[in-house]
Amino acid sequence: MKCPRCDYLDTKVMESRVSVDGRSIRRRRACLKCQHRFTTYEKEEELILQVKKKDGSFDEFSREKIIKAISMACRKRQISMDQIEAMVTAIEAQIRSEGDRMITSSKIGDLVMKKLRQTDHVAYVRFASIYKDFKDPEEFVKELKGLKTQRDLAKTPPPSLDMD
Repeated sequence: MKCPRCDYLDTKVMESRVSVDGRSIRRRRACLKCQHRFTTYEKEEELILQVKKKDGSFDEFSREKIIKAISMACRKRQISMDQIEAMVTAIEAQIRSEGDRMITSSKIGDLVMKKLRQTDHVAYVRFASIYKDFKDPEEFVKELKGLKTQRDLAKTPPPSLDMD
């Protein structure tokens, strides 16, 4: 590490500490020539995600785009901005945990739909109507029936295990 005062290339690490979040290391250093002490920080390189769009082009991953899309779907619904942020954080964490530098826009769309389906059915249908690009009303009705079937299954109590 180069000394910021005299530009000498050899320094000694006096002390190292891991940050509170465990994502970086703080190091106190001393120049071996002028004895100047200074602090450096070492952190993991952030994984930059590329999104492959349907037309084959690439774009940088944008958390803000996902927030905007979900916010539009949730407009006039009882869903707070904190809930939207939590959904996007969970989606981003899932994407990053897979470790790939490239993800398709359809994979992101599927993850958003899954979160919206769990959160609010109206917001889910709003998002699905644009994301799935329904060509005719029958496709839309089919999606609604699938949603209703899933909701009805969730409401059905499990069979009784009486041993009479």
